[in-house]
Amino acid sequence: MASSVGTTPETPESGSAPEAPASSARRGRVRGRRAAIMAVPAVAITAGLAIMTAEGALGVQFAISGMAFTVTAESLDGTGFEQFGGLDNMADNSPNAGDSGGQVLVVTSAIKNATLSKLCQSVDLGGTNLKIEAGNGKDKVQATDLTTDSTELTGNASFDNIEIGNDASTLTKAGVKGPLGVFSQQADTVHIGDLRQTNYATTAGVFKLPGLKLSFSGKAC
Repeated sequence: MASSVGTTPETPESGSAPEAPASSARRGRVRGRRAAIMAVPAVAITAGLAIMTAEGALGVQFAISGMAFTVTAESLDGTGFEQFGGLDNMADNSPNAGDSGGQVLVVTSAIKNATLSKLCQSVDLGGTNLKIEAGNGKDKVQATDLTTDSTELTGNASFDNIEIGNDASTLTKAGVKGPLGVFSQQADTVHIGDLRQTNYATTAGVFKLPGLKLSFSGKAC
């Protein structure tokens, strides 16, 4: 964040319009981000690209740290898939807020039941990475009511019985309702190969991690 150098304030000339308070500019940015949700597409269905997120049945009801983390998997298979735009909020006065107003515009996805192979998650702690690995053997990672809030995802995606353009408040596949008037999509099943995400939050009703390994590493996922 840029630092400011102290200066002596000058009295505005008579008749000139006073500068808008900084708080007004910040409120304008927040309103702009909220409006932007309406334009967030749920997924660009192109070869090799999908955006997967979540703020689902459990919902991201906690204040996020504002530190993004990376998630990769050899493959993800899910039943009951939904996706829509949303906003995540950091704690008040978070040092990670920057000029964002403490909010992150995300794509939210929910999967009722999911299995993942060769899962890796890492977060950069400044010079080292806290790394979690699981599902590298014959048993896969399993999750129910899985939700993730993401800003970026790459992979090779396919869907069964997909519906695009739903109002997020009418979704039915994963048991999650999004905001009224927000663009969304849903499908009976989803498959993503070579999954890679940048996430800000994840929740799950049940999360089974066979072969769990947690370590500090100089290498991220």
